[in-house]
Amino acid sequence: MKGVLLVNLGSPESPTPKDVKPYLDEFLMDKYVIDVPFLLRALLVRGIILQTRPKKSAAAYAKIWWDEGSPLVVISKRMHEKVKQLVDIPVSLAMRYGNPSLLSGLQELHDKGVNEVLLFPLYPQHAMASTTTILVLAEELRKKHFPEMKFTIVPAFYNKPDYLKNLADSIKGHLEGFDYDHLLFSYHGIPERHIRKTDITKSHCKIDGSCCNTPSPAHEFCYRHQCYETTKQVVKLLGIPEGKYSQTFQSRLAGDKWLTPYTDVEVNKMPEKGIKNLAVVTPAFVSDCLETLEEIAMEANHEFKAHGGENFKAIPCLNDGDDWCKTVSNWITNWSNASSSVKLDSEKTNA
Repeated sequence: MKGVLLVNLGSPESPTPKDVKPYLDEFLMDKYVIDVPFLLRALLVRGIILQTRPKKSAAAYAKIWWDEGSPLVVISKRMHEKVKQLVDIPVSLAMRYGNPSLLSGLQELHDKGVNEVLLFPLYPQHAMASTTTILVLAEELRKKHFPEMKFTIVPAFYNKPDYLKNLADSIKGHLEGFDYDHLLFSYHGIPERHIRKTDITKSHCKIDGSCCNTPSPAHEFCYRHQCYETTKQVVKLLGIPEGKYSQTFQSRLAGDKWLTPYTDVEVNKMPEKGIKNLAVVTPAFVSDCLETLEEIAMEANHEFKAHGGENFKAIPCLNDGDDWCKTVSNWITNWSNASSSVKLDSEKTNA
């Protein structure tokens, strides 16, 4: 029997330091997020970051928290409910960090008799700190608790025509009535070394301005290439001229070389370049979360105007939009109706 597990990032249980601390511990102690030796990671996370960060992060979460709970979890649950209504096989929801857990999601499917699972990370682009960590943990749980299960992996869908159309249509709809000077595509940042670590050729990724545009098998797992390709295809669909859009990366940590250009730096420079009306879209996410609602819609908005900008529009993620939910359900139905499925082993994920 076939079933589906939708997996998103996750969230603290509440916007309080007490609940944010264990969430950050689980997240930052993940070796695919901070990829340094365990002892060094423990020293950095538990000896330094967790001494001050929970209070600051809790304050940020409190600014965007909804009555129903964490926006990311609430939106994911709404999407889950819509997708369930559109397909004929069991669909469960899980978070990589926090609740509902990956184990509980797989257990729910197992209890319904599912032994063939479509594992669906809700990330358009592949990255170690998002996709890989989901696939690795799911495989560990499968071996330990559900050895009879088989997984089929939904790969990064950044270049799928129906996803790109959903994204372009969403952007177009939210830009109606907003006379923007510039559209910024802001993607979540990752350390440059992650790009090199996920290079299956071990030689292609130079991050030199050309490698992402030179065809290579490395692009199957190259987050940077997939981000630029998403932007390229959406801009083409929307007919946005050169010079009226750009791409940046947000949410970096200090003390390391992350993908550039940085969103906050570029946004602050835009008003002096004559950009007074700015729209920002965040295509690394399918669900609005702390990084979109607080970091962009609040902080970037404030900084843009503080530096002379006039009007700022944060474009929502696809969230639980009907067209997006229909696209996801169509992918699921196509898989469930296939006469056979391909089991992708964990090595294929470059874990």
